[in-house]
Amino acid sequence: MSMATMTDTQSPALHVADSHDLIRVHGARENNLKDVSIELPKRRLTVFTGVSGSGKSSLVFDTIAAESQRMINETYSAFVQGFMPTLARPEVDVLEGLTTAIIVDQERMGANPRSTVGTATDANALLRILFSKLGQPHIGPPTAFSFNVPRRTASGSMTADKGAGERLVVRNAVYHGGMCPRCEGMGSVTDFDLSALYDDTKSLSEGALTIPGYSMDGWYGRIFSGSGYFNMDKPIAKFTKKELHDLLYREPTKIKVEGINLTYEGVIPRIQKSMLSKDVDAMQPHIRAFVERAVTFTACPECDGTRLSAEARSSKIKGKNIADVCAMQITDLADWVRELDEPSVAPLLTGLQHLLDSFAEIGLGYLSLDRPAGTLSGGEAQRTKMIRHLGSSLTDVTYVFDEPTIGLHPHDIERMNDLLLQLRDKGNTVLVVEHKPEVIAIADHVVDLGPGAGTGGGEVVFEGTVEGLRESDTITGRHIDDRAILKESVRSSSGALEIRSAATHNLQDVDVDIPLGVLCVVTGVAGSGKSSLIDGSVSGRDGVVAIDQGAIRGSRRSNPATYTGLLDPIRKAFAKANGVKPALFSANSEGACPTCNGAGVVYTELGVMATVESTCEECEGKRFQASVLEYKLGGRNIAEVLAMSVTEAEEFFGAGEARTPAAHAILGRLADVGLGYLSLGQPLTTLSGGERQRLKLATQMAEKGSVYVLDEPTTGLHLADVEQLLGLLDRLVDSGKSVIVIAHHQAVMARADWIIDLGPGAGHDGGRIVFEGTAAELVAARSTLTGQHLAEYVGT
Repeated sequence: MSMATMTDTQSPALHVADSHDLIRVHGARENNLKDVSIELPKRRLTVFTGVSGSGKSSLVFDTIAAESQRMINETYSAFVQGFMPTLARPEVDVLEGLTTAIIVDQERMGANPRSTVGTATDANALLRILFSKLGQPHIGPPTAFSFNVPRRTASGSMTADKGAGERLVVRNAVYHGGMCPRCEGMGSVTDFDLSALYDDTKSLSEGALTIPGYSMDGWYGRIFSGSGYFNMDKPIAKFTKKELHDLLYREPTKIKVEGINLTYEGVIPRIQKSMLSKDVDAMQPHIRAFVERAVTFTACPECDGTRLSAEARSSKIKGKNIADVCAMQITDLADWVRELDEPSVAPLLTGLQHLLDSFAEIGLGYLSLDRPAGTLSGGEAQRTKMIRHLGSSLTDVTYVFDEPTIGLHPHDIERMNDLLLQLRDKGNTVLVVEHKPEVIAIADHVVDLGPGAGTGGGEVVFEGTVEGLRESDTITGRHIDDRAILKESVRSSSGALEIRSAATHNLQDVDVDIPLGVLCVVTGVAGSGKSSLIDGSVSGRDGVVAIDQGAIRGSRRSNPATYTGLLDPIRKAFAKANGVKPALFSANSEGACPTCNGAGVVYTELGVMATVESTCEECEGKRFQASVLEYKLGGRNIAEVLAMSVTEAEEFFGAGEARTPAAHAILGRLADVGLGYLSLGQPLTTLSGGERQRLKLATQMAEKGSVYVLDEPTTGLHLADVEQLLGLLDRLVDSGKSVIVIAHHQAVMARADWIIDLGPGAGHDGGRIVFEGTAAELVAARSTLTGQHLAEYVGT
């Protein structure tokens, strides 16, 4: 009987349990939110929009998702919670109807040198079991195929407690591991350029070692002189073979220095442990510069860069070993797995096939499993994290996405939309922070934050349907149907940057001339080889300034003023005006409030409970000693200056008593990239992804480069801000610079003077130039995927 034919007396009353169909937020005040109250429908797709910095992430991630995670963590025992990150309760009055939140963010994947796409997604674990069951010859358990497990041999006796206390004696029992012994599973070996480690004309006591941190005034000096292995006053050039070996390669040896037990170790093994075990991107700039200067990484000759021992590579299925399989493009690997018909491992093959097909479905079929996880772009990392949720049987979960379309070509965005709808249709609540009109269009519910950014934002300016948003007079509503217009006339190039036979990653011997003196856009579907072309052949050249999407690494003590170098001229101006030293005007140095050490807040550790953060009572959160705040410049003290927004500060340092040209120039660049609303002292940890990239852009615009390379600069930008960014790029080109942009945003393509389109597909179906010319020619030809989507966008 259908519902319509039921009589009223039979109609089922709504069960009280089904009435909780909303997530209610009342009085959210995290970061810049101003008492926000909203109700979100469950089991629907809600998109959050608004200019960059309007409070979207504060509402979605720092309030809704954070509270959900905190409450789940509280269900574990206090013992387990002690090992988990402690989360403070967000600033909000009421949160009701929350469900378990799964956060899929854009944080780059842990750039551990041992982590690959395969180890990050469990694909390797399944393959290792497969090879241990079917590989011929059979060499051992799954660990025998893992490049993170060394092979170990044990001897000795073991007591098995079986009542009679049986003793087992083992001689040379082998525990199998697949790690290549030469490179320890890293895939590359390191060669040191000794001239970059020391100056052999000097002696150790004269400071011959040029390695960061190795000064002879500290502990290293005591250890070296106390070891007695060499004469501290003899130039290194005159060392005997043994002395040089002891200095560079000696294995750890226990020594006694001034009655203290210490360990002496050669310089090279020490560097390998302390510096090379970290990812290059995570190093401090001066250490990274040293590593790039002193160390060359070459593929390990013993395992050919596969990370696996010869034994692990000897076991094969259908003529392929595990290294061959991991090096295959995932789409090809999926076909290979399909052909294996082995009833004994049927469930394993089904699971593996599903996982590999998910890669292809999400548009990552062009990757291979041996690709290091640290080399994935933000968008790729986010989609890799999505894979584990696609096949999940959980429903009634809240999925939270942070701009899932980053790094996606318009062609791939359609696929992403299908995935988001698939997750919703399984009965999940999907919350998406997004700027792209294509994604906003599929929302069931839209929440628009604004009206401005930073302190000018933090309010809900619209809530309702997409149609309602179009008619509303908010910034997003006005810009949602913006369509770029192709340029009437394009600039002509002043020269060319020649690239010949580029073959990085999937590039197929590409020859291309990149025009200089113009705005050149490199485009193509995700995985077509754009970054390989630009990073591999352009970025390292002289005079090229590359601005990528890598996260800014900064602690709560870093802020826009310290990051851009703006604080130096400000401190000097204060010091000069008051006749005192500049260090007083740094909250990380002498001027810091003694109670909170210049942090502005005091942290109270409560053991297994969440750490409590409270504003420091002595400086009231101003971070400085009271005496420092008495020194003024232009009638303002240092804390008041750091509380100013970029726009206010630009005016303040531009004229009058406080005129400081060096500071004014930096502030001008910050305003240029659209960060006028940021306050100078706002901690870097509170900035959104788009803000961080623009902060980088502002800092590096000062470098003496003639060619700027930008990797997707529209990331995290609202449609209204894209216009401002394009204006900035035009100004850069007009001032005589060459700008090369990797971009998917059609508005950027439409403004380009020259477009280079890679493709036609991704992975080994890409890597070729499919179009070179102006945007108008690309639209007219419509011969490539990019051409078709751009034509649709500009409405020709």
